[in-house]
Amino acid sequence: MDYATYIASLPRVLAGAATLFRDRSGKVLIVEPNYREGWTLPGGTVESDAGETPRQAARRETLEEIGLDVAPGALLAIDWVRGPERPPIAAYVYDGGVLPESAFAAIRLQEEELLSWRLVARDELCGYLLGSLGHRITAAYDALDAGTGPVELVDGLPTG
Repeated sequence: MDYATYIASLPRVLAGAATLFRDRSGKVLIVEPNYREGWTLPGGTVESDAGETPRQAARRETLEEIGLDVAPGALLAIDWVRGPERPPIAAYVYDGGVLPESAFAAIRLQEEELLSWRLVARDELCGYLLGSLGHRITAAYDALDAGTGPVELVDGLPTG
C-alpha cells in the first residue's frame, strides 16, 4: 500500500478551538450562534488542512466572530467530544484572560454567524452552554482557578 492510500484509510477527527474571556467580576463572555440552539464561547473549527494549529484557530475565530485580536493564553482544557453522525471533535479551550471594559465596548459581531453576546456568571454557564459544552467550560474555569494546568476531558467530563 502506498503512503497516500494508507493516510486516506486512517480514521478522521475534527478539531475546534475556543477562548475563555472574563470580565473583572469573573463573568464569562459567550456568543449566541444563529445556526444552532444554545450559546458558546468565541471559537470554531481548526482549519488543519491549511496548516492551522488550534491556538491559531482560537485567535482567528475570535477576531472573525467578535472583532477582537487577542493572543490566547494557556491551554485550559482539551475535550474529546463524541457525537452522532460525525467524527469525534478534539475541542481546545484557551485562557483569554480578563478583558478591560474597553474591549467589551469594541466587540463587533460577525452577523453571518452570531446573533448576540453576553457576560454570564460562572454558576449560570450550563444554562446557556448546552450538553457537554457547559461541563467543558466549567472544567476549564476550574483548571484556571486551581492553576493545575490543562484538564483532559471526554464529552465534557474529567477522565480517570
